[in-house]
Amino acid sequence: MQEKVEIFKALSDKNRLLIIEMLSCGELCACDIMERLNLTQPTISHHMKILGHVKLINSRKDGKWTLYKLNQETFNDLCNFINYLSSYKEKCICEDIIKKKCSEDG
Repeated sequence: MQEKVEIFKALSDKNRLLIIEMLSCGELCACDIMERLNLTQPTISHHMKILGHVKLINSRKDGKWTLYKLNQETFNDLCNFINYLSSYKEKCICEDIIKKKCSEDG
């Protein structure tokens, strides 16, 4: 669960969400992201470090440039987690609350 908390923290920044949206079109150089978002190189590096730490993006060097792309496996896992989290489960954290409410209502 802590891994998912860290991912959601990484997603709680507007610029990081914009970076992810840009990368949804394909692999991009940091310079392209800097130009489009009008951010400095240190700021881009900071955001990429956070996104990379939680494995939302992958990076590779190409000469003097670093290219970034989305890590689809992490995004698929996150979507599955959200679906699981928002779906009914037999063994749910609120199981005792529901039983208590039902016995009070009945």
